[in-house]
Amino acid sequence: MMNNNDLLAIADQFGTPVYVYDSEKITSQYQRLLNAFSEVKNLRIHYAVKALSNISILKLMNSLGSGLDTVSLQEVQLGIKAGVDPAKIIFTPNGVSLEEIEAVAELGVQINIDNLSILEQFGSKHPTVPVCIRINPHVMAGGNANISVGHIDSKFGISIHQMPLLKRIVDNTDMNINGIHMHTGSDILDIQVFIQASEILFEAAKHFENLEFIDFGSGFKVPYKENDIETDIEELGEKLSDRFNTFCQEYGKELTLAFEPGKYLVSEAGYFLSKVNVIKQTTSTVFAGIDTGFNHLIRPMFYGSHHEIINISNPEGKQRFYSVVGYICETDTFANNRRINEITEGDIIAFKNAGAYCFSMASNFNSRYRPAEVLWHNEKAILIRERENFEDLLKNQIIINF
Repeated sequence: MMNNNDLLAIADQFGTPVYVYDSEKITSQYQRLLNAFSEVKNLRIHYAVKALSNISILKLMNSLGSGLDTVSLQEVQLGIKAGVDPAKIIFTPNGVSLEEIEAVAELGVQINIDNLSILEQFGSKHPTVPVCIRINPHVMAGGNANISVGHIDSKFGISIHQMPLLKRIVDNTDMNINGIHMHTGSDILDIQVFIQASEILFEAAKHFENLEFIDFGSGFKVPYKENDIETDIEELGEKLSDRFNTFCQEYGKELTLAFEPGKYLVSEAGYFLSKVNVIKQTTSTVFAGIDTGFNHLIRPMFYGSHHEIINISNPEGKQRFYSVVGYICETDTFANNRRINEITEGDIIAFKNAGAYCFSMASNFNSRYRPAEVLWHNEKAILIRERENFEDLLKNQIIINF
C-alpha cells in the first residue's frame, strides 16, 4: 500500500492538484466482495463506471474479471474501448431517450429499463431483445437524500406497486425479461434494511419465468474516517447468499447474483493531493487556502461528504484547528474547524476517499484546468491522464471576430 513518502514524491513529480489511485486497494476490495459471496455459485460484479471512468481504471477492472455498470452510451463506449466484452456490461440509464437505449442494445449490452413508457415502446419494437427491469422497492437504505434512490419519491425505478401494469406490458409485448434489478442508493448502514428490500425483489422475481439474473445494485458504505461505520460486507454476504440460494431452489433454476459497486471498489483507493497556498488568520478562524476548489472536489459542498485531510508534509506535527478552503470565487469550504497537523504555506495535504465521484464530477469552473490522474501500480506511479492546459479550454470553442 502507498505511504506518505510515495504521495509526496508523486506531488513533486506531477505537480498539484493531482488525483492518485492505488491499484492494490482496488484489487483487495474486489477480492473482498468475491470472498463475501463465495457461497453463491454464479456471481457477477459490474463496476459502476460513473464513480471513476478513467479508461485505465476500466482496463484494471476488466483484468480482475469485473463487468461494468453504465448509465450512458458514452460509458458503454468507454468500456468497449477498454476491452470489456459487451456481454459483461449492463446499461442502467434514467430518463434517456428510446434512441439511446436502442443504440446501446445494438452493441450487445444488457439493457435495464426503469420506466413503463420506455419499457412498452422498447418491448413493442424489440420483443426478442433481453431486458432487465429496475424495480423501486420503496426502501430508504441510508445515506444523504441526494444519493438515496430507492424511496417512494425517487425518480429511479418502476414502483413495486405498479407490478400489475408492468406485468400487463410484458405480457402484451411478449418481451424477453431476463433480469430484475434494484438499487436503493449509497451508504447502506443497516444490513437488515437491504435484506428487506431484497425480499421485495425476490417476490417481484416470481412474476417472471425466464430470469437469468437478479441484480441487487450496491450502495455499500465505506469508512470515511477512523472507526467509522461501514457496511459489514461479510455479514451481508453470509445472509444474502443463503437467502439467494434458497430462492434459486424455489425458482427451480440456478440464477446469477449480480452487484454494481462503484464507491466500494475505488473510494478508499483514491487520494487527492493539493498544495497550501496561504495560511490566513482572521479574528475567529485560521484558514488554509489550497490550490484547488470545488471545481475538483465538489462532494463536501454538494452533499456534505466527509474527507479526512492529512498534512503529509508534517505528519508528526502538533495538531491545530483549520478551515480548509479552496481558490474558487465561491464559498468552497472542504472542512470547518478541522484538527490537522500544523500547516505551513507550501505543505502538501492529502484528501482521503478521493477515488469515487471526485474527478468524475470535476469541472472547468473559473476556467481552471482539471488535474492529472496517476495510478500507483506495482510500486510505481503511472500517469493515466495528463493535466489540462490552455488549449484544452479552447477546444471545441468557435472564436468569432467582432
